[in-house]
Amino acid sequence: MAATLPLALDIATLERVVLRADPSFSDDDFFDFCQHHDLLRIERNAEGEIVIMAPAGFDSNWIAFEIAAELRSWTKKDGGGIVAAAEAGITLPDGSVFSPDACWIPMQRWKAIPLDERKRFPSLVPAFVVEVRSPSDRMKDLPAKMLVYLRNGVEMGWLIDPKSRTVSIYKTGPSSQWSLTIRLFFAVKAR
Repeated sequence: MAATLPLALDIATLERVVLRADPSFSDDDFFDFCQHHDLLRIERNAEGEIVIMAPAGFDSNWIAFEIAAELRSWTKKDGGGIVAAAEAGITLPDGSVFSPDACWIPMQRWKAIPLDERKRFPSLVPAFVVEVRSPSDRMKDLPAKMLVYLRNGVEMGWLIDPKSRTVSIYKTGPSSQWSLTIRLFFAVKAR
């Protein structure tokens, strides 16, 4: 990887780092960079900026895992698709590479991806995505990220905020966002 990455720190919180990649920084360079720094959460937006975030907190990871497990259980019975979790990067049509905490991909979309492309960050649009706010996520960024999913063809997304105990539901159509406050069944209580 010969490309250099200028650093732009988020001084307000130091919870994330934004790298502005040189135009010569290829998709292969990005994939290799992610593999080299596999303990970090790394995504790329449509502008080519690489966003590096701290690992998710235990609670938010546990919530995401529970949702992915429920999705997997449902899809095993249904057989209509596959489930991926946060470790799986996907490339959206606008060039963004995101790793939703959980997503459901219809089987016909999955089967259309060449086998060798599945080993990296395949170009695909899940039908459903879930993002769980972690302690290092900035709430102001998450609704915009959900709208990126919708603009790229995702049909529905849940944005779960354990801190405020809310789930915002995003869907394609005339009313693209609505929010509800629920009692989260997966809230961890200290004893």
